[in-house]
Amino acid sequence: MAAKFLNKRPKHLNLLKITQPLPAIVSIMHRISGVLLFFPGIPVMLCGLQMMLESSESFEALQTAFQSPAMKILLVFFVWLCLHHLCAGIRYLALDLHYGIALAQARASSKWVLAISIFLTLLVGAILW
Repeated sequence: MAAKFLNKRPKHLNLLKITQPLPAIVSIMHRISGVLLFFPGIPVMLCGLQMMLESSESFEALQTAFQSPAMKILLVFFVWLCLHHLCAGIRYLALDLHYGIALAQARASSKWVLAISIFLTLLVGAILW
């Protein structure tokens, strides 16, 4: 009996061909953004804070570093990480309270998370640039 079920299992599972639903993609992005906010995010923020408070010369050096386009792009990416993690976290809190559990509501809320986080990131990026 067990051998009958073993023959039906896929032998070569290609993970690149499997398409994930949008709530799964938002969940994966939430986890990745949390990891990126924790490890490189916190040390870089603390280094920037130390440069701001150390002396007026280091503060001016930090200001000139933030004027470069590459640094502005990194800053906008960091803002997107924060906003996506915040919006997805609010979505997961609502899911924990049993709001939006149905499939259609879960898909709609994941679309809203992406739309709101991208819109707010573009808004902040326009203000920064």
